[in-house]
Amino acid sequence: MQRRLLSLLRTASRPRPTFRSRPVFPLTGRCVDAVGERSLVTSAAELHFGQPLHETHPHLIEAGHLTPGISALEYHHRRAALAKKLPKDSIAILAASDLKYRSGAVFYEFHQDPNFFYLTGFSEPESIAVIEKGTSDVEYTFHLFVRPKDEKAELWDGARSGVQAAQDVFNADEAGSIDEASRKVSDIIGSAKMVYSDIGYGSRKSTFQRFVSGSNPKVDGLAKMLQTANVRPLRPLLNELRVDKSEAELNCMRRAGAVSGAVITEAMKTGYRTEKQLWADLACGFRTQGLDGEAYVPVIAGGQNALSIHYVRNDQQLQDGDIVLVDAGGEYGGYITDITRTWPVSGKYTAAQRDMYEMILQVQKSCISLCREDALMSLDRLHRVAEDGLRSGLKDLGFETRGNALEVLFPHHVGHFIGLDVHDAPGHPRTDPLKENQCITIEPGIYVPDNDRWPEHFRGLGIRIEDSVRIGKEQVEVLTSAAVKDVQEIEALRNC
Repeated sequence: MQRRLLSLLRTASRPRPTFRSRPVFPLTGRCVDAVGERSLVTSAAELHFGQPLHETHPHLIEAGHLTPGISALEYHHRRAALAKKLPKDSIAILAASDLKYRSGAVFYEFHQDPNFFYLTGFSEPESIAVIEKGTSDVEYTFHLFVRPKDEKAELWDGARSGVQAAQDVFNADEAGSIDEASRKVSDIIGSAKMVYSDIGYGSRKSTFQRFVSGSNPKVDGLAKMLQTANVRPLRPLLNELRVDKSEAELNCMRRAGAVSGAVITEAMKTGYRTEKQLWADLACGFRTQGLDGEAYVPVIAGGQNALSIHYVRNDQQLQDGDIVLVDAGGEYGGYITDITRTWPVSGKYTAAQRDMYEMILQVQKSCISLCREDALMSLDRLHRVAEDGLRSGLKDLGFETRGNALEVLFPHHVGHFIGLDVHDAPGHPRTDPLKENQCITIEPGIYVPDNDRWPEHFRGLGIRIEDSVRIGKEQVEVLTSAAVKDVQEIEALRNC
């Protein structure tokens, strides 16, 4: 008879919408079959999964948690919240990210699809999750199709969690091999009145990609199954869930923000000579101080490189007299915070740099002070506040601000949602009023082209100041305050 490893308190911690004949025991390492319990104890050293778990990585994952900071019970509540939004007799289907290859057999570091991760906590490729809504608001069935255990494949690529762990660890009600998903998912789709999914829809392709692949590439697999179903986009529903952060999510972001900010502050103390060395030290600092690594490819932009909003080559020398714009942040448990600081390479701002910096900082602090639910702000309203403040400040500095001046000097939005993605809940309306426990960035910046339209002593200057902020009911919480930003504080760091 089939046995399964029963090792997790989290499995017992959540209600099951479907009955199981085999009971679950918390943290015993015992196997149970239909006949009864057998005392077969398995040590943690013998357990092998495709991602860290408490039983194998107690220094990283707490008991009862599936991923750093997030409990298995919270993942269940997320699925239940999504099911509540779905109509009766409908399903939601999500696919894991693919493993992407750099060349030949050389692959990039795997990063799970954020929506898939948000609902499952499962961090392996080649997986499909289905949330099947029952006949009531609280009932759902969680199907998870994953790569099966494979001794030969695991010899090369490392452990897989396997089908049994999909049930016993990740709490799937029905689990199966990805090899049999085609038939089973087809049956589930066929019985559903409505399907919510983003598979095969809304993919972003550049003009070049369309030129290479053609405008009507062959549709196969799961995307082909969905062509005959009544499909609606899933992303708007998940955005509504993801934009409101739980206390556990906030704690992950607080940790990411505190560590990232401290690492950036430490970097300000050093007189770097190259963008590359500064980048390397930030990346090392994030990991050695307990984060998972970089949250995104950073901008390390010295001098006029700062005029490119997403400059990421990070390969130039840094010159005394210039400033360096650093947009960087670390990740913890999948959650990130976004920080930008701009400081003088030599340790001391010039008069023009100081004047521009302090003007932008004043605007940033003004916007941050409005990041409260009782201020009745939206991201777009905050952007207008930033525009008004920057326009007034630029006039005081001698800029002509008529026509498209502000559009040229401040070409991006003042902020975006943040969480599992740098731009979290993509597509969520920026016109919606901001609510308590939503997290956004505030990042005004000015980028002065090097031409005679602008005052000479500001030409070629790019400055941005960015923090990640939690919206409070009546007070603001700056998640990245560990990164100093006042001129006096920054200049004092070289004298420590």
